[in-house]
Amino acid sequence: MIASRAELPQMILTRLTEELDKLSKHSTNGILIFYNHTVLWNLHFNDGKLIYATGGMHPVRRWNRALKQHCPNWDWNFESPELSENQPWECQLLAQGISRKQLSAIQAKLVIRTIVQECFFELGNSKDLKNDWKPTQKDIFHLPQLIALSSWEILSVLTKATNTQKKWQAAGLDHLSPCLAPILSPTANPQVIPDSEKKYFNSNFTLWDMAIEQEKSVTEVAVSIMPWVDKGVLELQKIPDLPLPTIKQVVAVTNSQSENKPITFVQEAVPKSVEKQPLIACIDDSPVLAYTLRKILIPAGYQMLSIPEPMRGFSQLIEYKPDLILLDLLLPNADGYSICKFLRDTPTFRNTPIIFLTERNNPVDRAHAMLVGATEFLGKPPQPEDLLQIVQKYIRQ
Repeated sequence: MIASRAELPQMILTRLTEELDKLSKHSTNGILIFYNHTVLWNLHFNDGKLIYATGGMHPVRRWNRALKQHCPNWDWNFESPELSENQPWECQLLAQGISRKQLSAIQAKLVIRTIVQECFFELGNSKDLKNDWKPTQKDIFHLPQLIALSSWEILSVLTKATNTQKKWQAAGLDHLSPCLAPILSPTANPQVIPDSEKKYFNSNFTLWDMAIEQEKSVTEVAVSIMPWVDKGVLELQKIPDLPLPTIKQVVAVTNSQSENKPITFVQEAVPKSVEKQPLIACIDDSPVLAYTLRKILIPAGYQMLSIPEPMRGFSQLIEYKPDLILLDLLLPNADGYSICKFLRDTPTFRNTPIIFLTERNNPVDRAHAMLVGATEFLGKPPQPEDLLQIVQKYIRQ
């Protein structure tokens, strides 16, 4: 039996409830991952409590909305110190804000509750979701224990998300996402819209954003503009997320040619306003290889996005749409063949060059790689001349 469109969100939220209940009972540490071909969600747990939720189209907008509600005077966009790759940047900024006495633990908890509730709502709107579990170490977040959401708090937040979902459906909006932005149609007469409303229709505000600005529910906001949408005065369109702060991440690597002394390198997040330099993504868990590739590619005029864990980094691939992907054949908890097939099954990457990085280069491996859609092979570690030659072959500068 196939569920109707109206039944799907409730089915997903019921499934989510069951998964969260299992985790909270076993004092588990790790990440509950939900994903499909276009989006990925990570629910971070510590000792069976929900610490944070990340994913979706607009994590930075969502973060800004929560701060505007609960700690509007906190200037979080300061020059960030070096942050770890092992946890969400938002959690690290919250921990810093608390340690510097710029916000209270209660404010941080309210921010997390608001963000998780919005994530639960959007999860309910997602289709064809699969889920996975990735164990992590305990106590990596450096946040006060009371900030994490206990099982009954998770249920409370999930109930609120479900109620919002029901109101959204009852208003006939289940075919829409609150992440869409109402934009004035080029052929519309702007005089029909009150001057007090026009500021919201300049492609800077999603329905979620408007709800915070107007202090209304997102359903009320959507219902109020739908007559203009139906008349063609407004169009609902996707808009990009706000830019991330420049977050520096230090990764320890080993230089085998200098007496195995640890060295560090800084990997900066890819800016939202990506210039015309081609972007190359490297899916590999080795920081040494990432460092080597950056030394070759950056001076040659390319940008590089390093993804050590493919499923956690899938949302970055969707977001930045690299011009070429370098993919390790052997990955922890996955293999390059299955990742390649997963990417080829995703319309966004159907024609993206995917180059396997491997030490195994025999006819059987090559045949298998071609079957799952690999473009070509490259030895590992790659020689600078070989790497640049193959990149230039598939990317027109």
